[in-house]
Amino acid sequence: MSIERVQNVFREVFGRDDLVITPELTARDVKDWDSFNHINLVIKLESTFGIEFSTDEIAGFSCVGDILEVLRKNGVDC
Repeated sequence: MSIERVQNVFREVFGRDDLVITPELTARDVKDWDSFNHINLVIKLESTFGIEFSTDEIAGFSCVGDILEVLRKNGVDC
């Protein structure tokens, strides 16, 4: 299931095998989710799912739920 793949991307980018994502999770909730790792997260999600986010989509990412919504709009079942 793709939600597990999304969670695995988060775990890899933030180096936390115990990280559990929820739609409400924000950068404030995750240690080291700074602007640099936000870019790393976007790049890893794009490469994992073979998509490319628009600048507007990226700017609208304020929580995991926003990311999941855009992934769904791009055909990812999550």
